[in-house]
Amino acid sequence: MNTYDLIMKKRNGGILDQEEISYMVNGFTNGEIPDYQMAAFLMAVYFKGMNHEETTMLTMAMADSGERLDLSQIDGIKVDKHSTGGVGDKTSLIIGPILASLDVPVAKMSGRGLGHTGGTIDKLEGIPGFQTSIEESRFIQQVNDIKLSIVGQTANLAPADKKIYALRDVTATVDNVSLIAASIMSKKLAAGADAIVLDVKVGSGAFMKTVEDARLLAKTMVAIGTLAGRETIAVLTDMNEPLGNAVGNILEVKEAIACLKGYGEQRLMEVSKTLASYMLLAGKKAKDLETANQMIMNAITSGRALDKMKEFVQAQGGDASYITCEEKFEKAKFTVEIYGRDLMQSKEIAANQTKVYLNCCNNQEIGMVSLILGGGRQTKDSTIDLTVGLELKKHLGDWVEMDTCVAVLYGNDMEKMQEAKKRFVCAYELTQDKPEHNPIIYEIITKSDLENE
Repeated sequence: MNTYDLIMKKRNGGILDQEEISYMVNGFTNGEIPDYQMAAFLMAVYFKGMNHEETTMLTMAMADSGERLDLSQIDGIKVDKHSTGGVGDKTSLIIGPILASLDVPVAKMSGRGLGHTGGTIDKLEGIPGFQTSIEESRFIQQVNDIKLSIVGQTANLAPADKKIYALRDVTATVDNVSLIAASIMSKKLAAGADAIVLDVKVGSGAFMKTVEDARLLAKTMVAIGTLAGRETIAVLTDMNEPLGNAVGNILEVKEAIACLKGYGEQRLMEVSKTLASYMLLAGKKAKDLETANQMIMNAITSGRALDKMKEFVQAQGGDASYITCEEKFEKAKFTVEIYGRDLMQSKEIAANQTKVYLNCCNNQEIGMVSLILGGGRQTKDSTIDLTVGLELKKHLGDWVEMDTCVAVLYGNDMEKMQEAKKRFVCAYELTQDKPEHNPIIYEIITKSDLENE
């Protein structure tokens, strides 16, 4: 087999077989195929695309490039959840305890954040003593014992993806649906779950800006999971503003705890309950969505979900008293409140206009506010300040007056806070007419949607 021939075959729109795709992935991962040839191959894929079968074969080759986590010793159907990423997304911290309290095993490997906010692992490290790295045998035993463990991703999980993504990042081949889907699903399949629920974000704070693009990605990932023998469901959710009120690591942990206590922000609760419902269905614990939703509400109102969060934190070395007493969490030194007048002045709203609506926002810019404050990583080696971030007091569609508090910034450097404030106020568009709300759940995609095409 010849690398040159395979590049030319894909360049000319040919369909590759499993042996050819494995040859390219393994050769590049092992150092036998140089960067310049793999870059040419990725560019050919970028322009000519891959069908579902090719994309699945690429995914499986990447998943097989390193270790696969064997979860067969865990009792029950293991259901995993993956989000394509967004601003203020802390659903794993809410869903995990809920499902575990309903006897669904959640054995989750999560990553650290790179970009505007921290990842799930960063957030959990805001709880004093919490261990995000534990031995595999302990990880499996903990899931059997209490039904929940969330740990950092192992270094050798789908190493081909890490190497290929680094090359895509510098060769303008990141935004191809087949390559994105293979990257995501290779790690999910290597992590060993029996079923996968995907949270595909849509909007200004997401990788996929339109419903059409998100739908295409979702269908591709559902096809991969189905062809790989995993039940896979995709939920398209809105990311045109932060999910919930809090953006920032400790702030998001505190908001997740509030949700488990039953008083979470409405949009965040709707997304969390929807994802959890489909995970209950995939785990064969509920017969329909109505039953699943009732089970979830009972888990919250009874206090079982919150108790499971405490049990989970304690099992991984964390101080569970923080879960019942949120005031114990470390806090940033300074706060800066942002008012309606700040937004109106930045938009040069007429002096006699005292009431406006939040029409839309550049959600990526809201994420950048957290990054400026120190809540995210500009490089993989950056140190995160877990205490900083922002809390929204108003959401899109809400009206604000001059003295209405729209948001509060939390930080430890006043110079950075002033810069963050400027970015925040410039991110919003105001209107005199009440705008329509974006739907929080756009679509649900299952394998039956693929069969009906």
